[in-house]
Amino acid sequence: MTDTSIAFTLPTDLLKASHLSFDERRAQLCEQGRVLLSAFREQLMKKHRAGASGTEVVGDYTRLIDSLIADLFKAITLDLDPAVVANVTLVATGGYGRYELNPRSDIDIMFLGTPEVASTLKIISERLLYLLWDMALDVGHSVRTLKDCLEVADQDITVRTALLDARYLVGSQTLFAEFEKTVMKELLGRNSQKFIIEKLEEQTVRRRKFGSTVYLLEPNIKEGEGGLRDLHTALWIARVKYRASSLQDLVRKGALSEQEAAAFRQAIDALWRVRNELHFLSPRKNEQINFDQQEKIAHFLGYVDTRKAPAVELFMQDYYFQATQIEHLASTLIARATESDSNTPRFFSALRRRQVEGHFYILRGELRLDKPNLFETEPEQMMRAFLLAHHHRVPLSIAVKGQIRANLKLINDAARRSKTMAESFLEILRTMRGDSTVLRDMHHLQFLNAFIPEFRRIYCKVQHDAYHIYTVDVHSIIAVEEIAKLRDGTYAERKPLLTKLAGDVGKGETLMLAALFHDIGKGEGKDHANKGADLIPTIARRLGLKREDSQRLEFLIRRHLDMAHISQRRDMHDDKLIDQFASSMGMTENLRMLYLLAFADIKAVGPDVWTEWKGFLLQELYEKAYQVLERGNFRFDTRSERLRERKRKVIDALSEEFGERRLRAALKTMSNRYLLSHRSSEIITHVRLALERGEETLALLVEHDKKGEYTQIILSTLDMSGLFSIITGVMAANGINILGAQIYTRSDGEALDILQVRRSTGGIIDDPKKWNKVRNDLNAVLEGRKRIDALFKRSSSLMPEKPRPRQADRVEVVNDVSDQYTVVDVYTTDKVGLLYDITRTLSSLGLYIGVAKISTKVDQVADTFYLQDIFGQKVTQPDKLDELRNRLLESLADSKES
Repeated sequence: MTDTSIAFTLPTDLLKASHLSFDERRAQLCEQGRVLLSAFREQLMKKHRAGASGTEVVGDYTRLIDSLIADLFKAITLDLDPAVVANVTLVATGGYGRYELNPRSDIDIMFLGTPEVASTLKIISERLLYLLWDMALDVGHSVRTLKDCLEVADQDITVRTALLDARYLVGSQTLFAEFEKTVMKELLGRNSQKFIIEKLEEQTVRRRKFGSTVYLLEPNIKEGEGGLRDLHTALWIARVKYRASSLQDLVRKGALSEQEAAAFRQAIDALWRVRNELHFLSPRKNEQINFDQQEKIAHFLGYVDTRKAPAVELFMQDYYFQATQIEHLASTLIARATESDSNTPRFFSALRRRQVEGHFYILRGELRLDKPNLFETEPEQMMRAFLLAHHHRVPLSIAVKGQIRANLKLINDAARRSKTMAESFLEILRTMRGDSTVLRDMHHLQFLNAFIPEFRRIYCKVQHDAYHIYTVDVHSIIAVEEIAKLRDGTYAERKPLLTKLAGDVGKGETLMLAALFHDIGKGEGKDHANKGADLIPTIARRLGLKREDSQRLEFLIRRHLDMAHISQRRDMHDDKLIDQFASSMGMTENLRMLYLLAFADIKAVGPDVWTEWKGFLLQELYEKAYQVLERGNFRFDTRSERLRERKRKVIDALSEEFGERRLRAALKTMSNRYLLSHRSSEIITHVRLALERGEETLALLVEHDKKGEYTQIILSTLDMSGLFSIITGVMAANGINILGAQIYTRSDGEALDILQVRRSTGGIIDDPKKWNKVRNDLNAVLEGRKRIDALFKRSSSLMPEKPRPRQADRVEVVNDVSDQYTVVDVYTTDKVGLLYDITRTLSSLGLYIGVAKISTKVDQVADTFYLQDIFGQKVTQPDKLDELRNRLLESLADSKES
């Protein structure tokens, strides 16, 4: 042991008590083992928390297990024939064999023996395994002969891989020497090409399962991209390729430089330190860094909150940076090991070589360079390399990538401003395809940081919430790719309008730049849209953009949040709001680009954030604003004409069913706002539903919009205090998510509520039994036969929620958004029944809801309510506004505790 304060040994009397049978000693061995393991782990955790390196803690724990197994082997073989035991060897495999045990790692042991000792080998394995399992250790095992090792390794790549890391533990050293001579030699030499292909396929499957990006929200430190397994895979492939026994052996054979080997060790040590803390924090084996653990690990590592970011985001930013380095190290070594050896004569090789420009040529499907020092003398040629690889749809060779990394420091302001570099970059954006990896390659090699220094501020930057799946820089690159998919027709069938508009954009590179830079201000703290826009004039000058393009780019970044905000949280039946928004666009080209940018921004956040409902809202806002820009401001003198026309169509459609007199009486009770907000066909449906209700408590109509992936329900009933709160409570109790609501009360007391809803898992709700149940529940509550609380109890068999980052509750009250309503924005963490709690609070304050916009990003809620008091007026008194804000915050706090 390297540290004498941490030692492990079983009592001597247990190791020498040969007069006792194993069964008589087993309980004592197990108890002593548990006590010593617990004491050792406590000391090891203190050492770790005191600042010990990852390598040191891993080494200490591995030596502990070595010592435990050696002592136990001695104790369990006391009553066995020494001559037979002499032909048994215990071998550490996998991570244990590599000397890489973290506090909750699996311990993989191979019981190796000759065929003649099979029965004794079985006894030894069973005795040891049951002891270790009783000590609560996770142990994987195998019982094999030398012949078994070769046969199984040939059939199972997992076994072959584990055996590559085999290490002697205890027992016959002669037998282990024979294992190294026969089995290890064969493993490193036999069918290496097949092994490499299978390991690469295995890696693809693993990444698909655990996430094919470094930048996952809650990364798996072992199996995720940029994790330990990436390094292991690269080393296994390289060892088989070069027949090397270790990392240092790879250096001796020239497969790795000393610097790369040092980088490998440093990367592994950093991951081990984080993994050790993760294991000490977790009650059981765990490799995923969950949100609550991220905060604890950040605190342990000494991160503190700053003005620009909380500690946990700074920690995760460094973690992702480290993961990108690991992924680069691993992929570079794999590429080097799998690069084809050409035995073809140079004459024929030259025939296949294709010169593409200057010193660049394509050979064997890669862009290569015939002048190794080109980038040293002409740094701007690095951008040409990316452009040529992009145009010819080939990857950069390992050598070219290495040259780019080695010369990043040469990209200074002069290089950035060079015509070659700027124009090549704009040409890449102008011709971007949805499947192009060129921007990801620039990012991966950190070229993008060098070329656009402002981009470095968001490199690996994290937003600690449940819906930003990617870091800010990667999110921005994906947004560009989403625009490219629109432009190349990838979305032609699913999103025809967006595809058409993307094709109509005059300067595609301006839109691409907007997507790439829209969040660049997030490196500067709050108000990122304005801070990002302020950076644009400097960037635009370096890129040589014209003044008009620079101004448009600045406009798009400053306003890139507007369409999502207005469409998801504001009343789009408010003509004044639409008019103001359209006027702020100035021209249709700005509106078109902003719409495309809003789509790309939401789509690039994560797979659970974009919904067709949000797409429907965005399109509605775009089309309404476009109409305003095309015809000028709303002409309010046409409102009376529109009202007369809609009333006439309703009477014409329904007079035979209900009589003209009854229809005119009903229409008189409807507000102009309602009549102007809905098309004639919709009003006809609503009126028919209300008049057919008769003496029934409730009439309910269910419609499905499959394209928009939501269900719309229309409810007609008599108005009552807290009606919308009742509706939201019943919906929540039945597992139905409300997306939006328009709430109308006629002057005769008839209420019409229109709700857009979907399943909690997304999509329309087309189960008739579900709607019958909702109808029955609503009737029962409206008639006083049931209470909402009882419905919630009936549906409360929910699984415990997974820990998520908790955002502070916010309530914002504004009176300048609408002429008729006070608008309240509520920001909080989602939970079942939240909307019911909020609406119940509003009802208790005597407030009526005219419009509700419900926006949820995974677990973060941004709900908006348009409110009036009992007199149909806005809430304007300061004391009432304070009471409204405080009561809502109290309700949110109580909701979290319940």
